[in-house]
Amino acid sequence: MQISIIKASEKDYQALTDIWERSVQATHDFLQRQDFEEIKQNLPSLYLPNVDAYIITIDNIYAGFIGLAGGMIEMLFIDTKYRNTGLGSELIAFALKNGVSKVDVNEQNRQALNFYLSKGFKIISRDEYDSDGKPYPILHLSI
Repeated sequence: MQISIIKASEKDYQALTDIWERSVQATHDFLQRQDFEEIKQNLPSLYLPNVDAYIITIDNIYAGFIGLAGGMIEMLFIDTKYRNTGLGSELIAFALKNGVSKVDVNEQNRQALNFYLSKGFKIISRDEYDSDGKPYPILHLSI
């Protein structure tokens, strides 16, 4: 089994959106349908172009991705069939090697929060609303 991390390009955005959709459906049960659809629509046109996105592959099959910007993990999603296989940990190690020290997590996403805490991140602050002003409290973590 060959695991690689490669830089994403615009041609990969649809595949990453598909991974995002499957991952979010499995982990973000708190997200309202309208908000889900809005994020899905904006992911390839607004969010992905504003991060350095990297894809983790297993035997050349896209299994997940991470988006980095300004010393922060802006997004990390693992396709559902590859969850709990260590790929998220691989992406965290990659991010740390690339100078990342912060991540924001939806407070309701307990799986993600526990994952980041297990990697040494600590909660440093909390906002009642997300960056779009939606009522999804955000926890700011730092390592």
